[in-house]
Parts: sequence; C-alpha cells; structure tokens
Amino acid sequence: MTGMMASNFVSRWSGAFWSGALGICAIVAVIRPAQADPRAVVELFTSQGCSSCPPADKVIGDLAKDPSIIALSMPIDYWDYLGWKDTLADSRFSARQRAYSRMRGDREVYTPQVVVNGAAHVIGSDRSGIENAIDKTDAGTGVMSVPVTMSLAGKQINVSVAASKEPTVSHGEVWICSIVKSVPIEISRGENRGQQITYHNVVRNLLKVGDWHGHPESWTVPIENLTSRDGVDGAVVYVQDGSREKPGPMLGAAYTSLH
Repeated sequence: MTGMMASNFVSRWSGAFWSGALGICAIVAVIRPAQADPRAVVELFTSQGCSSCPPADKVIGDLAKDPSIIALSMPIDYWDYLGWKDTLADSRFSARQRAYSRMRGDREVYTPQVVVNGAAHVIGSDRSGIENAIDKTDAGTGVMSVPVTMSLAGKQINVSVAASKEPTVSHGEVWICSIVKSVPIEISRGENRGQQITYHNVVRNLLKVGDWHGHPESWTVPIENLTSRDGVDGAVVYVQDGSREKPGPMLGAAYTSLH
C-alpha cells in the first residue's frame, strides 16, 4: 500500500500521558548505563491492516538485535477503515510520518515505510536499502554525532546529552520513548486476517524531555511517567534537529532496558 495520507492528521502532539499506571516494583533500583553512540535510528511506520507490512516488521525485529541500531515500530492508524483497527496505532505516529514527508518536500507517505536517521526514507522490507540509507545518512553533518546516555537509578531515568562534536550542530529537541520489545498480535480481520504477527520495539508513549543547546545537559525522568501501559520494558532517548512539526536529522540516541 502506498500513497495513502492519514485523514486525521494531528498537527499538535499532546504531552499528556496515557491514563493508568503500571507498578514499578519490578524495576531494579541500581544504576545501569545504556549503550551510547549508536550509528542509526530506524523508524518503521507500519500497520496491522497492511498486507505488505509483515516482512518489514520482521526486518525491524532483526535490526533490533544489532546494538549499533535503534529500531522502532510506530504503528499508524490510517488503514483502520480496511476492516481491522490496529490495536497499537497512534495518530501521533501518522502525524510524524506526514511531518517527515513535508520536510523532504515529497508526498511519500506509505506503509511499510522506514525513515533512517530522520533524513531518508526506504521501503520497510528492503533490508539492503535500509543499510545503504544508514551509510549515506551517517555521512551527513552532525548526524548521530552527539553522545547520549541514560541510566536507571531507582525510580527514575537520568538522561545526559554531551557537548556537540560539530560546531554547526547547536540545538535539538530531546525526546524519550517507552517501548515494548515484542508484541504478538492475532489479526482476525482485514488484509492480514488469520495471521499472528510480532511487532518489535513498539513505541507506546512519547514525552519531550527538553531542549538541548549544544553544551552538556542533563534531565531526570520519573519511570512512572513512561510505564502507563502494560508491557513497557524499554526506553529510547533521541536528540533530533528541528521540532516535532518539522523533524530534522537525528543527532544522537540511546537505549536502555527497564527490566
């Protein structure tokens, strides 16, 4: 499926958390640094109602095993009318995908679509195309050049963004995502009816942490602000040029497990 725009584009993302709270007694109260300096953030825009998406969902699962890549699934909602409402979809992901398209100046909004380092888009099932896009975007000025770290300390996550290594890179927005590493879904209607598909590193919440201004900065995020949905077991922080309405290249990112 290609070329289908989300009909209900959300131009302003809400900073509110989803209701409910998951107990955090299972989170170990020790400090565990996250791996720093990955070479790519790979975002997959996918849908349970898209017959072309399962191969891309598998590719994301494979990429998620690579510690140098932060792979994220962002299920969109604009295929829900095809007979199956995506149980993981969020209209904010549809808005993000469309914002990327506006920034590139094209109309390429489709599933399965991968956006690599906020700068290049590729068909989500094209593993070699994704690898080529990683190599190409890594050559861009400032892309994935800012060291980002996270550490768990009791009931909070400490986020640190180092000084820029590039003099031309001096600002970015800092966002944290809560993720579920693996979500198996039984689909009973629509184009994928009768299948069980596993989705990997599914984003379940997004929260803006702050703005980074080119010098070392740190923030503290309560874990309970991220774990409002069952199954959340990981977190990703990314620093991105531009804004949520006009997203630019990824400047840095880090991942940590919450269990």
